[in-house]
Amino acid sequence: MEIINQIGLLVISLVANLFSALAGGGAGLLQLPALLFLGLPFGTALATHKVASVFLGLGATARHLKTSTFDWSFSLFILVTGLPGVVLGASIILQVEDDIAQGLLGLLTLSLGLYSWLKPELGRTHDHKNRHRSGLVIGGGVLFIIGVLNGSLTSGTGLFVTLWLVRWFGLDYKTAVSYTLVLVGIFWNGSGAVTLGILGNIQWAWLPALILGSLIGGYLGAHLAIIKGNGLVKRSFEVITVLVGLSLMAKSLI
Repeated sequence: MEIINQIGLLVISLVANLFSALAGGGAGLLQLPALLFLGLPFGTALATHKVASVFLGLGATARHLKTSTFDWSFSLFILVTGLPGVVLGASIILQVEDDIAQGLLGLLTLSLGLYSWLKPELGRTHDHKNRHRSGLVIGGGVLFIIGVLNGSLTSGTGLFVTLWLVRWFGLDYKTAVSYTLVLVGIFWNGSGAVTLGILGNIQWAWLPALILGSLIGGYLGAHLAIIKGNGLVKRSFEVITVLVGLSLMAKSLI
């Protein structure tokens, strides 16, 4: 039975992280609910998911660094503004009741899917903007708020970062995805994992399968995003997002 569970976790992790690497976030939309449905308390599931998600970033980074050119000063800005929010959010979420946390997770997931569904043309072209002082202050403030969500609810917050980089800073979708996978995937999720690991519990026995799926899925998803684009996968991802959000909201009410 344990072998079957590990295989199931590997498949779930691989699929979730492949979609995440294609769409620029959202591994938690499938992976975290799966851990909850398998019986882990919310805090333990979140901490376990965070650790595995770091390896999504590593797998995607291994592919994106071959073709992407990063603005390292802008990368540092994303880290400095977002990381304090991640630590704050990870500290707060462990004080929230499981049913409330799952309900909020479902609501956020559903909202994300509907928003993405209504913005099919978002990020088609690159438009460098809002790099002046007031633009950076506003942009950094929103990244801090997304960081709080990333450290706590974690559902699709990588995609929120991607959408914000496109909407506010004018990045094209593919460039925004590469920033999200490298910076959020490794550094934001790494900080959240450390915080949750110190304050909560991690299901260590489940991590090998989750980590392997994250590495393989992250690399393959980044590869497909670079060479194929993600129109069809984005629409499929939106459908799954809405379904998972509704399922979690229903589960929190039972």
